[in-house]
Amino acid sequence: MNSSRYDAVIIGGGAAGLSAAQTLGRSVRRTLVIDGGLPRNRFAAHMHNVLGHDGLPPAELLARGRSEAAAYGVEFVTGEVLGVHDADGGLAIELSEGPGAAGTVVARALVLATGAEDVLPELPGLAERWGSTVLHCPYCHGWEVRGRRIGVLATSPASAHQVQLARQWSEQVTVFSAGLGALDPGLERGLRARGMGIVPEPVVEVLGDGDRVTGVRTADGRVHALDAILTMGAVRPRDGAVAGLGLARAETPLGSLIAVDATGRTSHPRVWAAGNAVAPMATVPMVMGAAAQAAGALNWALIEEDFARAVAETDG
Repeated sequence: MNSSRYDAVIIGGGAAGLSAAQTLGRSVRRTLVIDGGLPRNRFAAHMHNVLGHDGLPPAELLARGRSEAAAYGVEFVTGEVLGVHDADGGLAIELSEGPGAAGTVVARALVLATGAEDVLPELPGLAERWGSTVLHCPYCHGWEVRGRRIGVLATSPASAHQVQLARQWSEQVTVFSAGLGALDPGLERGLRARGMGIVPEPVVEVLGDGDRVTGVRTADGRVHALDAILTMGAVRPRDGAVAGLGLARAETPLGSLIAVDATGRTSHPRVWAAGNAVAPMATVPMVMGAAAQAAGALNWALIEEDFARAVAETDG
């Protein structure tokens, strides 16, 4: 890094962060991306429902995105943000030590694009198959297991949506319903009417061969043959980097998230947020669009500030 002051700093180098970076780079803004190198979708071998990139490995999308953003002058550093606080006319971002990292950089504005992490059910055999045949999003991976034996492992009452969604991709769906709690009679009638099996006993183990699921074992000792599992982990937003700013939060069915307006602006006038950190269920194209919008709004805010400063200097 040539100096430590930027128009914009983006925390997070995934699809959202790189989309914001490209927009800001093309807006002739001096921009720095701070990337910890752990994108949420790193467990998946391919992306789907990403127009023009169907089947592309996530890592390849990020490599292309970094190259494109760098062509517009965007800078990159590998590291973790330890904290952000207000500084004179901007924000001070404190970095951990890493390749090319400085202790502190200052930015006029910030985009938080750190994403989220999935806290998976603690079941033997599940985590090692996450992203291959233990899946979260049927829109992303349902086609690949269409018509197969799919088990839906409910983890909370919120899983009812995922349970019903699974039926679109297969007629062979078994619902492991313990995590739903007391099954709503209307939901149960609908599941049975659609030919879906319901197993109330808790799952105690995921069985498989390598990264391939072959079934699950329930607490009663029975083994249920399967080809894939859909499940939801608890979603934990990675927003600790900006905890010191005291940003307003919104309570949602997925937990407490930083509150943003339609452009991604937070309660702090110099901080925007986009991607899974504020929209945990958003897919790759959704976070790319939201981040581009946030970057455009950030650029406009700086433009207004530039004009106001020029007028004040002229009048002075």
